[in-house]
Amino acid sequence: MPNTAHVLLLTALGIAGATTLMTLRIAKMPGLSSERTVAELRLAQIAALLLVMTSSVYLGFAAFIENRLRGRLDVVLAVGFLIVAITATLREPREALTILALGFIAHALVDILHRPGALPAVVIPRWYLVGCAILNLYMGTLCYLPVIKR
Repeated sequence: MPNTAHVLLLTALGIAGATTLMTLRIAKMPGLSSERTVAELRLAQIAALLLVMTSSVYLGFAAFIENRLRGRLDVVLAVGFLIVAITATLREPREALTILALGFIAHALVDILHRPGALPAVVIPRWYLVGCAILNLYMGTLCYLPVIKR
């Protein structure tokens, strides 16, 4: 495993751990309290930033793909996830968390589609695709947990 993978693994574990603690704290709050609404809004904002960050990585990878047509698809997908994140920040917290949960699941599917070759995987390391898919599924679950625990 390259050193970059170690750094990304530690970063992902830190993000997942902090978000898990935040989600568990939200789940313990009364369902209709203003404190919970504010906490859900903060979770949605953090999740939106993370969705933008994880999808923006594909912009960098697309810059190195020789087949520009295949790289453009990654750019379009990254911009699509950016639009999802922006849309989520303009919604009520519960709706935003639902949108973000779906966005993370869709991003995990994009990661999975890179592996069998449906999407370009020329420069994207397999370890990154697997790790990113796992983190995206986990983040999607964390985003949706406060919605169903209300």
